[in-house]
Amino acid sequence: MNLHGIDLNLLVAFDALMVERSVTRAGIRIGRTQPAMSAALSRLRALLRDELFVRGTNGLQPTPRALELAEPIGHALAEIQRTLDFTQEFDPSSSTVALSIGLSDHPAFRFLPRLVAKLREVAPGITLAVRNFTSRDDAISMLDAGEVEMTIGVPPTSTGRILSVPLFEERFVCILRKDHPAIRQGLNLETFLSLTHLLVSPENDRFGVVDTALAKQGLKRQLALTLPQLYAAPALVASSDMIATILEGVVEASGQAERLYVGNPPIELDPVPFTLSWHRRNDTHPAQRWFRERVIEVFSV
Repeated sequence: MNLHGIDLNLLVAFDALMVERSVTRAGIRIGRTQPAMSAALSRLRALLRDELFVRGTNGLQPTPRALELAEPIGHALAEIQRTLDFTQEFDPSSSTVALSIGLSDHPAFRFLPRLVAKLREVAPGITLAVRNFTSRDDAISMLDAGEVEMTIGVPPTSTGRILSVPLFEERFVCILRKDHPAIRQGLNLETFLSLTHLLVSPENDRFGVVDTALAKQGLKRQLALTLPQLYAAPALVASSDMIATILEGVVEASGQAERLYVGNPPIELDPVPFTLSWHRRNDTHPAQRWFRERVIEVFSV
């Protein structure tokens, strides 16, 4: 049977007739007149090639074919109703929806354990899928393609179809191994430039924010190592003579803080903002709106 030729309203009428066993009462149940219900029953009989309902002493009696169809049609209509209801309201305690989020490394380390704990507490049936990205342009591509519902990272390139709210900022700090001789000299600009540097660049650039700030003063630092793995830097610095300028939260979450000296950079560096971003087409989706609110809640703690 070609589904394109089936009017969903006929299935609604069939379900009402199964419940009420009366054309008149079935019409009242779904808001149709008696003639409209009679016409619907005629169309159902022609479509399914069966009488479906015959008159008996206690109203309409379903045929064996109607009884065979009653359960699957009722189930299908209930599923459609639940789907449509889901677009209007969202109950996290009973939902089994699957949600996805794109995360760069630092937000994943900083907030993912708290977010997962929150979801398990208030929405135990939800499945969360996490996707990694490094470039802000990758985040936009993932949102455009519908691969994730939202992303957390540095602000994406401004575009009207991508909506964002700020979540937090991270300031830069300089780290050296705890017993590095340069610490006794004081971490001034001269000492800073005399050291070999580790540059963390998730996008594999060899010119970072520190290099940009130094270039404005006609200065340049000596790079010993460039790597994309943010959380590898503290351990590498703790076991070497290199200095690194990285986000303060990375040091705190790395498990290496006790092995490191942490100080302020001798040059002015703006903090790094992190935002929650999502596609405009998902802005009013109840489950995704609820999830975004939980993400913001976790970051506000």
